[in-house]
Amino acid sequence: MEPSVPNDFPRGITAATLPGSQLKFVARQIDGRYVVGVTQEELHARWLYCEDLAQQLAQRTLHKQREGLVTDLAAFYADTERRARGQGWAVTQAELDWIIQRMKTLGSAP
Repeated sequence: MEPSVPNDFPRGITAATLPGSQLKFVARQIDGRYVVGVTQEELHARWLYCEDLAQQLAQRTLHKQREGLVTDLAAFYADTERRARGQGWAVTQAELDWIIQRMKTLGSAP
């Protein structure tokens, strides 16, 4: 059985803006139905992607700590977040915030 998306994972809907004076909403057609936002399958895929990144980053952090290359964890986390933004990871800001928090949680686990 595959794990489910945790409650703290971001579920926000990406808003879109369209020019004009009439009220509009953005939807996609999937299997003959209009869908606004993400489907459960898409949410699960996003979570798996973000969880994998967090796991990799947590392992990297632990490795660097063992080598004595990380002495200030807060600065290391801030640097990791800054680099992620600069490299253009395919995640939303809310997902990046979740990844950094998850990385911290995984890094502090016994």
